[in-house]
Amino acid sequence: MADELTHLDDRGNARMVDVSAKDATSRTAVAEAVVELAPDVAERFFGGDLPKGDALAVVRIAAIMGAKRTSELVPLCHPLPIDSVSVEVERIEPGARIEVTARVTARTGVEMEAVTGAAVGAVALYDMVKGLDKGVTIRSVRLLSKTGGKSGDWSR
Repeated sequence: MADELTHLDDRGNARMVDVSAKDATSRTAVAEAVVELAPDVAERFFGGDLPKGDALAVVRIAAIMGAKRTSELVPLCHPLPIDSVSVEVERIEPGARIEVTARVTARTGVEMEAVTGAAVGAVALYDMVKGLDKGVTIRSVRLLSKTGGKSGDWSR
């Protein structure tokens, strides 16, 4: 099992994977979070009419910060020199979809940064609207695709 789960050593102990022998390559990952909102709250969120101010900007900045600080939040992640993070927030039924694209040239992938960015963006959205809607639900956070690295490309 230790060969399948690279974050475990041969005794099953958690470890940070040694990537020192790998070549730095260009890698991209895309992740999303879906947040359910009451229709009137979604209208106010996307219309820029919230008591806390420009919620869209806060969500975008939070997602970028989440991606940049992933190694501080997820214990076995390598700190990465992220080249870029882009964030799109779109209105969907039943609320909002946050998509984060992270890019890096490094020895390990950027999937966790994209996923963490989407999750933190969703939590920030929750924070911006919780005074208006206690029933906000972060429905899903998931990787959509990744490119680069030894394991190649993957898409959901």
